[in-house]
Amino acid sequence: MKKYISLLMMSVVLLSCKTEMDRAMKSADKEFILKVANEKFAKKKWSDALALYDRLPNLVAGTDDAPNVVFNSAYANYYDKNYRLAANQFKNFVISFPQDPRKEEAAYFSALCYYEGSLDYNLDQSNTESAITELQNFINDYPDSERSKNISQMIDELGYKLEFKAFENAKQYYKMGEYKAASVAFENVLEDFPATKLRPQIYDIIMKSKYELAVNSIYDLKKERLDAAAAYAKRVATEIPNTEYAKTANDLYTKLEDEKVKFAKLQVEVEKRKAEYEAKVKNAEAKEMEKKELAQEKNQLNMEKAAEQTRRDSAKINSPEPQATFKFKR
Repeated sequence: MKKYISLLMMSVVLLSCKTEMDRAMKSADKEFILKVANEKFAKKKWSDALALYDRLPNLVAGTDDAPNVVFNSAYANYYDKNYRLAANQFKNFVISFPQDPRKEEAAYFSALCYYEGSLDYNLDQSNTESAITELQNFINDYPDSERSKNISQMIDELGYKLEFKAFENAKQYYKMGEYKAASVAFENVLEDFPATKLRPQIYDIIMKSKYELAVNSIYDLKKERLDAAAAYAKRVATEIPNTEYAKTANDLYTKLEDEKVKFAKLQVEVEKRKAEYEAKVKNAEAKEMEKKELAQEKNQLNMEKAAEQTRRDSAKINSPEPQATFKFKR
């Protein structure tokens, strides 16, 4: 019997709550809507509270209830994980009620909403960049606030997320064997994040990219790339000594120096063959020139003979035949 009575009482309570919510949603009574909204807020029923607070801005505009409605609505959206909307509402509260004692709190939660809305590193990071800006703005506006103490840590965390995203994007080039692009991309990461904690890993991948690019290089660029890769390996070993990266750097440096010796021998052989080839070409060109000169001389002689013959023929045609002569007897 007691069980049925308990169930009946629970049903009555739930029905009354539902009825009250329905009445508040249909009511035009500001006080009643505000009362039910605040009750829902106190019970952490965020969606119900928000539905009622959304009906109140025009009803409470210009009254003492307006700040509470905006502030509670922003909090409800924050707890309901509507971070972008909550951030805008908290920011609007700061602007609309500059004399309210909760102004600093609202400014803090506005920045915190951007922080909470930051996505995983492999997703779009526009929220992360905005969060860093908003958190830094809070520190600038409230440098002595107790809330500022943990903001620097949040900014560092968000900054690392941006660093790691850039790192992973650059790493994709290395995985695809695009070593030149990988080197450039990682150099950009170091330029954009000079204080990055990922510097040793970045040095390591740049060094390996330069090594792969050098040993697999075309002949004309190989010496330059071997020198650059060896210099970079030496730099890594110097800047981060006594690490696994330094050990790798020393190993690669040794391999690169051996490769430079082999390539120097290859260069000597190539230059030798090049000189032999050039000599053959030069000799062939000389013979060809000699043949051309002989042909020109022969052609000149033939032309001179033809000209002489033409001159003789012309002279013969233009000279009259000699007249007949008779001898007379005396």
